[in-house]
Amino acid sequence: MKLTVDRLSKQYKNKIAVDRVSAEFTNGIYGLLGANGAGKTTFMRMLCGILTPTGGSVDFNGIDVSEEKYREKLGYLPQDFGYYPGFTGKDFLMYMAALKGLDKKSASERTGELLKFVSLSDMADKRIKTYSGGMKQRLGIAQAILNDPEILILDEPTAGLDPKERVRFRKLIESLGKKSIVILSTHIVSDVEHIADYVLMMKAGRLIYNGKRSEITGSLEEFYMSEFGEEI
Repeated sequence: MKLTVDRLSKQYKNKIAVDRVSAEFTNGIYGLLGANGAGKTTFMRMLCGILTPTGGSVDFNGIDVSEEKYREKLGYLPQDFGYYPGFTGKDFLMYMAALKGLDKKSASERTGELLKFVSLSDMADKRIKTYSGGMKQRLGIAQAILNDPEILILDEPTAGLDPKERVRFRKLIESLGKKSIVILSTHIVSDVEHIADYVLMMKAGRLIYNGKRSEITGSLEEFYMSEFGEEI
């Protein structure tokens, strides 16, 4: 499987948010690093088909990002994910499964599987407003993979989590990267350092680095600072 991004651009009046980015993604975990305002979220929203590019294209195995078939392959956890605080975790996943077109029996089975997968079985019947930040993020992952996506896009998924929750979250992502394309945007370098197979770096809307994590000697933070003269 291959996700192909060709000269992808997004311009708002006089500002170029994403500037002719090209890349190819296959199975594995890709860490997308960059300072705030680098264009990461705009780039990922175009990969999801939420934003229409000014130029360029995105396709998965020849299926364009604008097609319904593409969305069937996609799972997405945005930076600010909207929850229904009065729903229980189980009700929320059942609701999201219905939106994704799963029948009731399949939705029930998948909901049970995923609550177990993200270690929330014991919280299934508790209201989301009682969940910790880490629990909400794990529930967010569960909704993103309800349709067993081949492309999983996560925008700042560990923001606001304590160190223990981040470790737990990284282990979860690591297991998903074995069979899917996982693109993880973050400014928390340790998230990428521990689990990414590949590292991408953005600055001022441009992709300024794209390579294997194993090819970077030393820490990512030091590498980014030495190459680009700014902190992530």
